[in-house]
Amino acid sequence: MENAPPLVLASTSVYRRDLLARLGVPFETATPDVDEAPLAGERAAATALRLAEAKARNVAARFARALVIGADQVADLDGVAVSKPLSHADAVAQLMRASGRSVVFHTAVALVDAQDGHCEQRLIDVTTRFRVLTPTAIEQYLRREQPYDCAVSVKAEALGIALVESIRSEDPTALIGLPLIAVVDLLRAAGLDVLAERR
Repeated sequence: MENAPPLVLASTSVYRRDLLARLGVPFETATPDVDEAPLAGERAAATALRLAEAKARNVAARFARALVIGADQVADLDGVAVSKPLSHADAVAQLMRASGRSVVFHTAVALVDAQDGHCEQRLIDVTTRFRVLTPTAIEQYLRREQPYDCAVSVKAEALGIALVESIRSEDPTALIGLPLIAVVDLLRAAGLDVLAERR
């Protein structure tokens, strides 16, 4: 791996950074300059795929030689995208809507080779079934966790797991924002094996 290109994560998300660090491969982060607003009539999964690639390409343009990872996640409740809450009131409303229902988190990852512009993508869906939540439970959770930077106000890697009845996905890390199984596959296909000996 000594001749492998540098690895760049096109994200400032502490959650994605911590996930990628689990692989033990040196990387740096860069902030993508991308408008994350969905397009008119765009489905949630399509938004996630488009933005993951856009973030990776935006950052790849700044590097002559790198493998750049972009990721995006869009939550979908009955066909309607649910974003990060802008306030406590928004968070309460989101969790009341999700109570006793299933939310699909569409998590997309893109890997762009800055040298030739080649891009490969994966989309991992996570179906999350919420418990029936009382207003008191929601208030206690929000006061303790303050998950206002998480879609649907659920921080599943922390206390948010108490809101959840079940999680179904082929990749457990996808819910947190970066599907590591897919990342490993994409990197291996691009010539970077995370299990190879490093010097």
